[in-house]
Amino acid sequence: MRIGVFDSGKGGLSVLKELKVLLPEVEFIYFADTEHCPYGNKPVEYIIDRAREITRNLLSEGCECIVVACNTATAAAIETLRREFDVPFVGIEPAIKPAAAISKTKVVGVLATANTLKLEKYHRTRDEWGKDVKVIEVPGTGLVECVEQGTDATPLLRKYIPMMLEQNADVIVLGCTHFPFLEEQIRAIAGADVSIINPAPAVARRVAEVMKLKTETTITK
Repeated sequence: MRIGVFDSGKGGLSVLKELKVLLPEVEFIYFADTEHCPYGNKPVEYIIDRAREITRNLLSEGCECIVVACNTATAAAIETLRREFDVPFVGIEPAIKPAAAISKTKVVGVLATANTLKLEKYHRTRDEWGKDVKVIEVPGTGLVECVEQGTDATPLLRKYIPMMLEQNADVIVLGCTHFPFLEEQIRAIAGADVSIINPAPAVARRVAEVMKLKTETTITK
């Protein structure tokens, strides 16, 4: 069994780590589109075209399922990919639903790329699961580049995290797969009373469910 995973760069490795824990028997092919990173400031059609090209490459390698391990690419392209290719796709999106469920102040912060926050798919998720909470959206401009280049993101985080805390957010959603690599710095700024949600484990569980169903369907046939 072979699964393809792609992201604009290193970010999707945070998802791949969780996938390997749940599916140790699976062979994974990871595609980092570093030449075109970041996606967070690119036009939607550009992202869709990159997602198509990467998907073709992964299918040519025999992948039976593709994980879009990028919030921006999921929001921009996954519906197109599902229409155009006959394999299962699993995407990732900001985990507003679990954040709203655990928030005591009923204020949730979402740290994501500018593109993710402006796309319709994200808006549908926010409107469906964030009805009972106040959602503070903060574009994490420059953070992806810090992760890719290995530079210190602390100055930017000291600007972005207080934007949520000042409005009484007690949960912060990491809305980009690059941001779990900054979780330690985010925790240091946010403090122990603020919960931080990384959706990667939930994505891994969903992939495991999809592959189990796919295997059962194949056996039945």
